[in-house]
Amino acid sequence: MSSLPPIADIDLRRATLCQLLHWLASGRVQAGRLAEVHLQAIERINPGLNAYVGLSPALTLEQARSAELRRRDGVIGRLDGVPIALKDNFDIAGWPTRAGLPGPGVPATHDSHVVARLRASGAVLIGKTNMDEGALGAVTVNPHYGATHHPQRHGYTAGGSSGGAAAAVAAGLAVAAIGSDSLGSVRIPASYCGVFALKPTQGEISARGMTPAARRLDTVGLLARGVDDLTVLLQVLAGYDADDPRSRRRRVALSPPDWEPGKLRCGVLPDLSALGVQQDVIDVFDAALAKLDRELGECRKVDFDDWHVARARRAGFLLMEAEMLGTFATQLADTEHPVSPPFRQLLGYAAGKSAADYAAADRVLDAATLKMRRLFAQIDVLVTPTTPQGAFPLDGPVPVTQADLTSFANLAGCPAVSIPMGTLPNGLPIGMQLIGARGSDLRLLELAAVWSATLDAAPEYPAIA
Repeated sequence: MSSLPPIADIDLRRATLCQLLHWLASGRVQAGRLAEVHLQAIERINPGLNAYVGLSPALTLEQARSAELRRRDGVIGRLDGVPIALKDNFDIAGWPTRAGLPGPGVPATHDSHVVARLRASGAVLIGKTNMDEGALGAVTVNPHYGATHHPQRHGYTAGGSSGGAAAAVAAGLAVAAIGSDSLGSVRIPASYCGVFALKPTQGEISARGMTPAARRLDTVGLLARGVDDLTVLLQVLAGYDADDPRSRRRRVALSPPDWEPGKLRCGVLPDLSALGVQQDVIDVFDAALAKLDRELGECRKVDFDDWHVARARRAGFLLMEAEMLGTFATQLADTEHPVSPPFRQLLGYAAGKSAADYAAADRVLDAATLKMRRLFAQIDVLVTPTTPQGAFPLDGPVPVTQADLTSFANLAGCPAVSIPMGTLPNGLPIGMQLIGARGSDLRLLELAAVWSATLDAAPEYPAIA
């Protein structure tokens, strides 16, 4: 055991996953105490933040005690003792998977692939986080479970649809979190809340046991307080799953992290304002690019005139809404626990479309694949702001452009990383997005680590003491 003084609770909640793994391995902290610190913080902070919608403290502490026994016996997993949160659209055996919809829910009979991988690694599952109803939104204002507030500013959105997951990580109520990303649902809240997020290459992490939004767009997403944490999570969760039809058996091999900064070809969009990006975001982005001048390599403007951002985003939403008509057929028919009128209206929009309309939307994905191939023949990485705007008041209008910069990676199946790039004039964080070709996940993460160290723009964690 270590003779060093005990680590303060606030420092345990501030630490990255990699730091905590070191402290656990060295004996400076025990899994039981780590779990207790997080549960106590959740009990105190979550009533105002509303990041969690499902908790089982007894089960959490039981998992932590098991992790301590494994460390005592010397047989441990990669994440042994680390508290991880999950969005409420992942199956955990014995827990209901509500996906943000009303009703008691039916307890899952099996763990999702992600949960099974986490359990095998020794992670402590701490709870389920709030999300937009059916994952169809980007604000996490849920009519059945309430709104998740921004961890730095009550009354502002945390983003969505994985808003509860991002808020929990930023507020130090989980070491890391697992969300889903269909058009930007981990990157949007990561940008608003000032944390790090990865949307892997589609199929790299099995989505089996995750309530689908649109299977051709869905990706398991990762949220953490450091880039290296995302790399660890990817290595734990990635791999072929024969029971997931979209799981990848290395059809596109993960490229090694071997960027040569002097030879890096970095693409930027020529006119962000024409895409609806707010000027205060453009100012922060330009300042970040200037600070990264040496790390960007050859920076060139890329042509996106042939890609209609708003039309592509709308096509993605139609695919989601149409598929949800089947996924949530039982909930839509449940008059005792009715879905909200806005949710029913959104799905009703898809019900009024024809098969030809759906086919036209589906063809946008093929167009995105071709655009991706042409794009990454010219550049190595595309860099943009993650979101066109920062977090906004919960009681104000919701911008329709939230997913305009994130949706391309889903439509094309690309990996994308969001890192904090600076602070807006109102004091809230904003993110930078790195998009790469399929299979470039590890390269993007290495590049994100270099850029993050140079920018040093992450806010102070935890956002709520």
